[in-house]
Amino acid sequence: MSDTAEAIYIVDDDPAVLDALSVIFNMEGFEVETFSDGDTFIKSASKTQPACVLLDVHMPGRSGIEILKALNAEHYPAPIFIISGQGDIPMAVEAIKSGAYDFIEKPFDADTMVSRVNDGIAALRNLHSSEVEDTFAGSEQLTRREREVLKEITNGASNKEAGRTLGISPRTVEVHRARIMEKLGAKNAADLVRIVLNK
Repeated sequence: MSDTAEAIYIVDDDPAVLDALSVIFNMEGFEVETFSDGDTFIKSASKTQPACVLLDVHMPGRSGIEILKALNAEHYPAPIFIISGQGDIPMAVEAIKSGAYDFIEKPFDADTMVSRVNDGIAALRNLHSSEVEDTFAGSEQLTRREREVLKEITNGASNKEAGRTLGISPRTVEVHRARIMEKLGAKNAADLVRIVLNK
């Protein structure tokens, strides 16, 4: 459906957060759909495809993590940002492992939120238009986002540079890097590059 091409889905049980984010993204020209529970969101997300999803990690009923799993988030065509409180870093890491694109900590400021979301949408579009040709041993184990991060790492980017290019935080890059190394059996970055180049 073309009319939802630039839609942002916001899933949060806090009406104040829904209102604030709706205002921010409406002003940026996005169409905003809000959901106060995971089940309603999952029904809608399986029928239409938004440009981006903002998902609170603490939801009544299904948690943000359960919603990611139900959506098969690693293969979801739009970036899913997890919104988490400051003490939620372990949960945010679990969300990344479950397929979230990145996490945004509360309290957030409007400009940061908008630029992170725009970067995420652009990075995912660029990835779709230039899929990495993965022919090295173990490449089939990697998720789309892990391949994206791997491409940056093997091009010599630091976590900070890779994060900037992909529109995600350096901490998120670290999580992906650790998972890539674990999946490919790499001991360090040099080892990783060797595995990728010895196609």
